[in-house]
Amino acid sequence: MAEGTIKRLTDKGFGFIDVGSSKDLFFHSSSVQGGGFDQLREGQRVTFTEGSGPKGPCAENVQEA
Repeated sequence: MAEGTIKRLTDKGFGFIDVGSSKDLFFHSSSVQGGGFDQLREGQRVTFTEGSGPKGPCAENVQEA
């Protein structure tokens, strides 16, 4: 699994993970495992697998690190 830091969360149920490259990875609340989307906070380290969504790369199976 890859690791990153939550860069931004929205009240619409999605967020972005900073993976250390020029582009951040999008993730949807439905891809969060364990405690759920409401337990995440900006700046928190997470693990995830990289997948492919309709608009390009995205994070799946997002979990607290």
